[in-house]
Amino acid sequence: MTLDGTHFTPWASLAGGLAIGAAAALYALGAGRVAGIAGIVGAALQSLRGRAAGAASSWAFVGGLLLAPWAWRLVAPLPAVRTAAGTGMLLAAGLLVGFGARLGQGCTSGHGVCGLSRLSPRSLVNVLVFIAAGAATVFVLRHAL
Repeated sequence: MTLDGTHFTPWASLAGGLAIGAAAALYALGAGRVAGIAGIVGAALQSLRGRAAGAASSWAFVGGLLLAPWAWRLVAPLPAVRTAAGTGMLLAAGLLVGFGARLGQGCTSGHGVCGLSRLSPRSLVNVLVFIAAGAATVFVLRHAL
């Protein structure tokens, strides 16, 4: 493995990590809920069916996620999006991620950012499984096939 020094951005990464941590802490303090994206989007969508528990904060959070790239464009250009995967592969990947989030009772943001910071053993197990599954998938796709 080699490190690409031209794309190594420790200060931007640190700033992003601090922003994510601050947002998760503020959401927990303000809304009293964990900032897991799968759970928040699920709650927002369930509010469309009449289950309105936490609907306002869920929709505000989703709105912030959708508006964030537009806000970023005010200070810097957005990075170029490049993918070698086709539409079918991206749809399949999205469905598998959604299935995994339901199976693991949360997503990487809920378990990795919020769960680990609360020292949750369940989150630790989930994060280890996420990492192992990701590593196995990269190995299979890049080396075994």
